[in-house]
Formats: sequence, C-alpha cells, structure tokens
Amino acid sequence: MTIFLFIISFLLLLLFVGLAIYLFTARKYQSSTSVAQSYDDWTQDGILEFYWGEHIHLGHYGSPPRRKDFLQSKHDFVHEMIRWGGLDCLPPGTTVLDVGCGIGGSSRILARDYGFKVVGITISPQQVKRAQELTPPHIQARFQVDDALNLSFSDGSFDVVWSVEAGPHMPDKARYAQEMLRVLKPGGILVVADWNQRDDRRKPLNWWERPVMRQLLDQWSHPAFSSIEGFSEQLEATGLVAGKVAVDDWTRETLPAWLDSIWQGIVRPEGLLKFGVVGFIKSLREVPTFLLMRLAFGAGLCRFGMFRAVRANSPGSAAQTVVSEQNDDNLVRS
Repeated sequence: MTIFLFIISFLLLLLFVGLAIYLFTARKYQSSTSVAQSYDDWTQDGILEFYWGEHIHLGHYGSPPRRKDFLQSKHDFVHEMIRWGGLDCLPPGTTVLDVGCGIGGSSRILARDYGFKVVGITISPQQVKRAQELTPPHIQARFQVDDALNLSFSDGSFDVVWSVEAGPHMPDKARYAQEMLRVLKPGGILVVADWNQRDDRRKPLNWWERPVMRQLLDQWSHPAFSSIEGFSEQLEATGLVAGKVAVDDWTRETLPAWLDSIWQGIVRPEGLLKFGVVGFIKSLREVPTFLLMRLAFGAGLCRFGMFRAVRANSPGSAAQTVVSEQNDDNLVRS
C-alpha cells in the first residue's frame, strides 16, 4: 500500500511539474520577432518537418471525413483549397503570392501541378532557407523574407494571393486584409484558410473557453484569432473587394488532423532515435496544445474558416458594388 501511494504521489508530482513547465515556457506573442524566432527554432530542429512533412498546416479528410494518411491529407488540403477558390481554372503562368509560405509545401504544388509562377514569403529566415533547399530548380517558386503587414511588392503585382493558417500570427488583422488585397491585380483572387474563434460578439466566451483560448494564443505565438464573420467584414471594409467575400467552414473536414498529429509520434518511433531524448521532450511538450486545439475546434470555440474575395477594378467600383447590392436588397424588402 505504501509503495502504491508513493507511485501515485510521484506521478502526481510529475504531472504538476510538467504542467508548470508547460505554462511557464509558453511562446507568448511579443512582436513579429518572437514569431520569426519560434519558426526559426521549429525549422532548425527539424522535428516539425519530420512529423508534419513539408506542409505546416492541417489536412483535409474529405466530406464527410474518413481515415486518411496524415501526410497525404495535407497534399489533399492544398488541392481542395485550389478547387474551392476556383484556381484550377486559371492558366499556367498565373502569378501567385503565398503569404506565410512555411517551408514551401503549398508553393511547390501550385507551381509544379498547376504551372503557376509563385513567390512564397515568410517572416522566418530559416523557413526561407529550408524552402529553397526543398525546391528543385525547374519549379517556378522562389522564396524570400517579407512582412505580411508591410509587403514589399507594389500595388497590383499578382493574379492570386494565397494564405494558409498565417492570420493568427497577425496582430493587425485589418492591415493583413488590406495588404493582401493591395498587391492583387484588378480581378485577381484572394484565397485564405485560417484558424478562427467563434464570433464572441454574438456569444461571448464562457468560464472554460477563456483560459483555453489564452493557452491556444500563448503556446504558439498568436496575438489573436479573428472570427470568420469578423475577418470577412475586414476584407470588405478595405473597399477593394468586388461584391461579397465568399466564406466556408472546414472545421469538420480538418478536425481529425489534431489527434493524427499526436498519433504520428506513436506510429513513427524512429523519431525518438533521430532526435533523442531532447527531441522526445520537445515533441511531448506540444501534446497538450494539440489536445486543447482538438477540444476547441470540436466544441465550437474555434472554427476553420475559408475566405475567397475578388479584387475590385478600383476602390470606387468596389464601393459602388456594395451600394448597388444594398439598393437591390432594399428593393426586395419593399
């Protein structure tokens, strides 16, 4: 009995120590520098790439979702997003800006499989370096360090702007929306996929959702999540969108990825040999965040938002379109 109590006490102590370490070593957002440093660290140690492959984003498991290879689901996500955005109808040579390109997984598919000319940007120098290493010379994708809130490109530079799961790192969502639309050519297409929280203007966060959201922000250097409704409003508020922003919710299609991320550490034990005890501890440290993400997306606290917008011919024409639609609505009501 004494030994049993000792074991229980020891396990509880380990749990307490582990929880304390988890909370006190959070990667809280401080500035764009802290975001870049986090991604530099994740890229240099190679653990994230080993388990997640070249795509540092969730996978698409179909509708309805079905069992699927974890890495294949990420490739499928890119193709599904291309189809959803209508990019598969665009000709080879279409110019694309990949905002928050990671190590270039999406950029390479866009260039290799669709013949697009892609520029991938990230705030992490190490991600740029790794993306360049992974990209064969014949693929028309190049990469550079750039700030999504202050893009170095001139107005109307690209036919398409593409962004996957970069928005949560942006402290100024309105500026993020403005910059992506600014560099689009008139008639160009913006396609964005992002983690979003529930619109708390309609239903405020409750007693358990607030601390969960706090950890989701603090653990992975996120200043804030926008809501699907809020970000679509910010896109339209730029005055650069023709008509309305199209939105969709892919929470159901992407939900299995969270537990699959944990499962990779179990079914791929060679990672322990490759990265050793330090790597094992680093990987184990991320498990609570994956579980919190699964809880948040499964319970409706978070949603996986999809956004598609067409760049207006001019700010004036976008405003005129909105006024016309409002007048049409008023005529219908009358």
